[in-house]
Amino acid sequence: MVFPDVLLVAVLSIFLFVALCGALVLVVLSLRKPTDIPLIVAGVLVVLCLLAVTVSPVNVPLLIGLGIALLGTALAVLGGNPVTRRVLDIASHGRVEEGDNGGILLRAPSLPGAVAGEGVVREVMRGGTTIGYLERVAVALGIIAGFPEAIAVVVALKGIGRFSELASAEARERFIIGTLASLVWACIVAALVRLAIW
Repeated sequence: MVFPDVLLVAVLSIFLFVALCGALVLVVLSLRKPTDIPLIVAGVLVVLCLLAVTVSPVNVPLLIGLGIALLGTALAVLGGNPVTRRVLDIASHGRVEEGDNGGILLRAPSLPGAVAGEGVVREVMRGGTTIGYLERVAVALGIIAGFPEAIAVVVALKGIGRFSELASAEARERFIIGTLASLVWACIVAALVRLAIW
């Protein structure tokens, strides 16, 4: 029975490597302008990998697991950007205008006596892209290392840091939807890696 186990480990390792590489290429191609088809295919590849490691009776060897962990971490971190942006675009129906610094533009109500439609425009939720990359790095590495409590730490820090900007409904919605989309992507990919190597 040793030969079938070795063959199963080889097939699982090759499948994971090829599928994660394919998913990573698709999300990198979607970084500039997120589109549905590449992101759906990348998501399907990740789900197939997750199913494969869930039902597999063997784990990937340590050396190959290191490569899978690096590939999975890159996919979790980079893939969360286009996935989150696409989810936010779907949720807002494309009506939220983005600012120059990566935030969203909100129009404050105009003062009494001012011309209708005139209001002060301010940008909130700046730096969301950078914060998203950092949160996915922390969560993915935490899950892979066996410290899923990192999710709570990241959400708490992010909530405290953004608290003063969450006064408007648009900012709250964007914060919640963006955070959930980003963390779900990172958690699924990191869980896949964790199951494959441990």
